[in-house]
Amino acid sequence: MILSIDTCLGASSVAIVDGERVLATRSEPMTRGHQERIGMIARETAAEAGVAFADLSRIAVTIGPGSFTGLRVGLAFAKGLATALSIPCVGVNTLESLAFGTRGFAVALLDARMDQVYIQAFVDGAAVMAPDALGLGEAAARLVELHPGGPATLIGSGAPLLADTLKGATVLTPAAPDPVAIARLAATRPTPSHTPRPLYLRAPYATLPAA
Repeated sequence: MILSIDTCLGASSVAIVDGERVLATRSEPMTRGHQERIGMIARETAAEAGVAFADLSRIAVTIGPGSFTGLRVGLAFAKGLATALSIPCVGVNTLESLAFGTRGFAVALLDARMDQVYIQAFVDGAAVMAPDALGLGEAAARLVELHPGGPATLIGSGAPLLADTLKGATVLTPAAPDPVAIARLAATRPTPSHTPRPLYLRAPYATLPAA
């Protein structure tokens, strides 16, 4: 039984999945305030599913890329809960979560601001490149290079920025990954030897004030 958590993008989301059964799932759109809501959402989801946290066997959490603050909120909560329950905590890449369940050529794209996107491409769910942070021009060239032909799906907040690169591509812009997809991915992973770490694809651009 897996509880999945996501606070990396534009929502706080939780799902509880037991094998093939989805017991409960909740998602609240938000760009701020994840830390105030994620614990309550997890409790409400567990209550709806009719399970106690002690019934869980694994915690899944998105590790980025995404909001620097948001992903740390989800990671901290997930690792704290897993430690308290003495169960594994499994990290899942936000981009593969967005692309989960797609067929053919699919590219997860997040708007990273400053004319950049976070990007990862997949064919039938299998990654064909590592997650990366690229300028828009370089990302467009990468899409053309990797596209094997045929239908294509661009998914994520950065998809509209490159929608004209592959003519006829399907463009999807969910606010956040499906927490059920996060649980499904985590279920396929071996028990980790360490707690998950944030996936930062570039350094934060905030700077300290001058002395």
